[in-house]
Amino acid sequence: MMSIRRSEDRGVARLAWLDSKHSFSFGRYFDPNHMGFRDLRVINDDTVAPGAGFDTHPHRDMEIVTYPLSGGVAHKDTLGNETIVRAGEVQRMTAGTGIMHSEFNASQSDPVNFLQIWILPEREGLPPGYEQIAVSDADKRDSLRLVAARDGRDGALTIHQDVEIYASALSPGAALSHRLPAGRHAWLHLARGRATVNGEEILTGDGVAFSDVEVIEITAQDASELLLFDLA
Repeated sequence: MMSIRRSEDRGVARLAWLDSKHSFSFGRYFDPNHMGFRDLRVINDDTVAPGAGFDTHPHRDMEIVTYPLSGGVAHKDTLGNETIVRAGEVQRMTAGTGIMHSEFNASQSDPVNFLQIWILPEREGLPPGYEQIAVSDADKRDSLRLVAARDGRDGALTIHQDVEIYASALSPGAALSHRLPAGRHAWLHLARGRATVNGEEILTGDGVAFSDVEVIEITAQDASELLLFDLA
């Protein structure tokens, strides 16, 4: 089964400094038919105005992945981390027993656009943790580059759940495929561009859920960037 979640059907939150689109229920946006997919709970597509951001706030018992699409996110947390996560990098924060952090646009002149992803952890009460890696366009050009996995193999982030996250930057006309073992599921998020997935056209912001599908076939119609979640 393949089901497409169109970009225009996502929830929306707009403030003077924030434009956020929610693939799944989040904050004041509630849709009982879209509470997440398997252990994937949140994909928020956030655009934050120059110098603005999210003041210090708490999290617990969640794996949080930040994937900048343009610009940089200035991150500060109670573990002592104070970094900038830029496009071409990926961050994982394990909230575990509790962590507080802030996220601001690192630029005073340009907006930042990033995906904020929440994944339910394999168990509650994990020690809080932080990790950040570089993943260049060359690393993911016309291929599926593993950026997060339970075992952290191949230089990927370590994520505390039976999930693998792949990133790809596709050239126009490039094609790739991903095989799903029996009993596995997947969610594809097209961050930008236009592509054909198993014969169906998808556009920027669209998401696609897969269950009982053996192979996911992707062909880029335009220059495209995507994330693919392989889930239990």
